[in-house]
Amino acid sequence: MLSKLIKKHQTAYATIVIWLIWYLIHLTMQTKVVPNPFDAISTFVRLLSGELLFHLGASTLRILISIIFSLLIGGTFGLFLGLNDRFDRFFGPILYLLYPIPKIAFLPVFMILFGLGNTSKIILITVIIMFQVLVTIRDSVKGLSRTMFLSVRSTGASKLQIYQHLILPAILPKALTALRLSVGTSISVLFFAENFATRYGIGYFIMDAWTRINYLEMYAGIIAISLLGLFIFKSIDLLEQWACNWASLEKGEQSSYFK
Repeated sequence: MLSKLIKKHQTAYATIVIWLIWYLIHLTMQTKVVPNPFDAISTFVRLLSGELLFHLGASTLRILISIIFSLLIGGTFGLFLGLNDRFDRFFGPILYLLYPIPKIAFLPVFMILFGLGNTSKIILITVIIMFQVLVTIRDSVKGLSRTMFLSVRSTGASKLQIYQHLILPAILPKALTALRLSVGTSISVLFFAENFATRYGIGYFIMDAWTRINYLEMYAGIIAISLLGLFIFKSIDLLEQWACNWASLEKGEQSSYFK
């Protein structure tokens, strides 16, 4: 009974457990550095109608723009390299060399080339997500056997129909998984990037509250950025359920914990 209830309300269950652990740490340490979680929630709700909403909106906009550009660029080049071995032999080693490099190291370069505003931060997040999506889609396309292409072509399918009925169904679930994995890293990097040459963004808000020793506002910002990550994860889950419902049927159950 309990396990079924937890399975049905996994996000609520996880939230309650985290809140209880937070509250126990607060009672044990008795320090302002770990405030009462209920006070932090109250502060979050109060600030959400004011400046916190502005900072959260700025970070959300940066992430969403980056996701759109990374899917367009990474998806296009991933498909191209996956379907063209000649070009993949040329660009593959370059990807292999660049992929493991921490992209956050390029932040100073992007800030010099594209300025200190939104552009450099959006480009940085786009590059992080794009590489993950590009490599995943390229490998997914390469994983399709030649027999599958020949079988579909034998039915008289056009190129568009091959994309629609073979390639896209094969790569979409893996592409969304890659996006889900890279978004978490991207939010962490955005938090870091928003502490340079900007006065708006949830990363700036948290660090500004920390420097003012306002721990309640700092934790309100942490709650906000956590909800931002949960919102994006949940959106990807809903997109996967809508666009890749056959993947869930094959597994026999939903694979995500964010329900």
